[in-house]
Amino acid sequence: MGAPRLMVVKIGSSTLVDETGALDRGFIRSLCDQLAALVSGGTRVVVVSSGAAAAGRDILGFAERPNDIATLQACAAAGQARLTQAYADVLAERGIPCGQVLLTRRDVMDRDAFLNARTTLTRLLELGAVPVVNENDTVSTAEFAFGDNDMLGALVAALVGAELYVICSDVEGLFTANPQDDPSATLIEHVSEVDHSLTAIAGGSGTSYGTGGMSSKLRAARAMLAAGVPMVICRGRREGVLLEVASGRAVGTRFEAPDGSTHEGGRKLWIGLAEVPRGTIALDEGATRAVLERGASILPVGVVSSSGGYERGDVINVQSSSGDLIGRGIARYSSEDMSRVRGIKLDVISRFLGEDRAQPAIHRDDLLVF
Repeated sequence: MGAPRLMVVKIGSSTLVDETGALDRGFIRSLCDQLAALVSGGTRVVVVSSGAAAAGRDILGFAERPNDIATLQACAAAGQARLTQAYADVLAERGIPCGQVLLTRRDVMDRDAFLNARTTLTRLLELGAVPVVNENDTVSTAEFAFGDNDMLGALVAALVGAELYVICSDVEGLFTANPQDDPSATLIEHVSEVDHSLTAIAGGSGTSYGTGGMSSKLRAARAMLAAGVPMVICRGRREGVLLEVASGRAVGTRFEAPDGSTHEGGRKLWIGLAEVPRGTIALDEGATRAVLERGASILPVGVVSSSGGYERGDVINVQSSSGDLIGRGIARYSSEDMSRVRGIKLDVISRFLGEDRAQPAIHRDDLLVF
C-alpha cells in the first residue's frame, strides 16, 4: 500500500495541550516533523487543529474550561493566533509555508461557498503549503457550529478529495467497551460499517479540553465510509504515528468500506455534511430496506413520522424503522405537508392534491445514505 497523495489530519485539543492545559510546543514540533516528512515524501497534508480555546484559556488565565459561550469565544479569539503561529514557526524552519483557514458551517452551507472553500484549500496545497483549518469559534453560533472538529475534518476530507483521514486522539482507537471500565475490552482494528452495535458502545464527550468523544468520531466515520475515504482513529502522541498510518501499518482503528462499494459524489456529501438538518422523518421497515438495499427514493407512503419545522428544499435527517440515523436528504415537502401526505401512496396524493404535489418525500438524487 503506497502513501496517500493527500491526507487530512485532525488533532484534538486533549492531544495538543500538556497537563497544565497550555499548548505543548514540544509535541507540536514532533508533529510538524512528521508533517514535513510526509510533504517531502510527496504527500500533501491538511491539518484540522483544535486547541484555540484551550490556548486562549492559558493566555487569559482560566484554570478550567469556561461554561458560557461568550467567554469560550473570547478564549478562541485569544488562542487562535497562538495556535496557528505555533504550527507556522516550526514548519517555516523546514521550509514549508502554513496557511490558516477558519470555517463555520454557514461558510459552506451555500454550494458556491462550499466550492470556493475547496478552491482555496486546493490552491494552498498546490503552492506547497500546509493549510491549518479550524472552526471559526469566535463567530460561530450553536445553529451553525460543527459541534466538534471530527466532523469538520470529515467535511474537509470530502472537500479536497483526500485519500486518507486520520483522527489523532488521546485513545488508541475504538474498543469493544470502555477500557477504563472493562479491562477485557479489546481494540477493534478494522470497521467496514458503522451499525447500531458500534454506536451503542460509543461514549460521550472526552476531556475538559475537547468537545468530541467516540460518538462524534463514529459520525465522522459514517460520513467517510459514504465518501469512500479511509479513516483511522489513533493515539496522536504515539511516536511517528502519522508516518506509520500513511505507510499502511495497522495502527488504531481503520474504517474502510469493502472493495466495490458505491461511493457518493460531491453534491450528496455536501448535502450530508455541510447543511444543517432542519427536521427528521422516520421510515417504516419496507422503506428502510428500499433505501439501504436498493438505493430507492423515499416515498411518502413509507414515512411513519415527521418532526421539526422545515420547508421544501431544506435538508432533513432520515431515521430507519429502528430509530438509527441512516441518511440526510433534501425534502420535497414542507413539514406541514409531510404530516399530511405521510403514509399515503403517490396515486392517492395525485388524485386529491394534484399531480404536481405527488412527489417523493426525498428523491434518491438528493439523498446521502450513510
